[in-house]
Amino acid sequence: MADILHSFVIKAPLKNVFKNISTAKGLNQWWTLDAKGKPELNEMFTLNFGPGYVWEAVVSKCIANKALEFQLTDADDDWIDTKVGFVLDDKKGSTQVHFYHKGWPANNEHYRISSYCWAMYLRILKRYVESGEEVPYEKRLDV
Repeated sequence: MADILHSFVIKAPLKNVFKNISTAKGLNQWWTLDAKGKPELNEMFTLNFGPGYVWEAVVSKCIANKALEFQLTDADDDWIDTKVGFVLDDKKGSTQVHFYHKGWPANNEHYRISSYCWAMYLRILKRYVESGEEVPYEKRLDV
C-alpha cells in the first residue's frame, strides 16, 4: 500500500478552511466540477469530474473544524476504498492542513500522477481560501 501526504498552511481561520473542504460548494471551488452531499458522518457525496468520472464517496470521519475524511466507494479502480482526508490545526489564526490520500494498492503511475494532481488542487484550495482567487474547472491543472 502507498499513501499520498501533503502538509501546508492556509492563512485563514479553521472554520473557513473546513467549509471549503467539507461542503459541495467549497469542493467545487478547487477540486470537483459538481459535488453533491452533506458533511455528516456516513453521508454519501457524489463527486462529478465530468462525463465518465462521476464518483461516490462516504463521509467516514467528520469533526467540525478539525477533520474530514471521504472513503471512495465508486471511482477509478486504484481509488476504490482509498481514504481522502484532512486534519486541521489552528496556528494563531492560520490553519495547518495535513492532507492524506491513503490506501493506494500500489506505487504505480496512477499513484504518482495523482500525487502531483493533489498538490496542484491543494494549491488552488489555498489560493481560493486566502484570496478568493477562482480558477475555472477546466484550467485547474494548468495553473
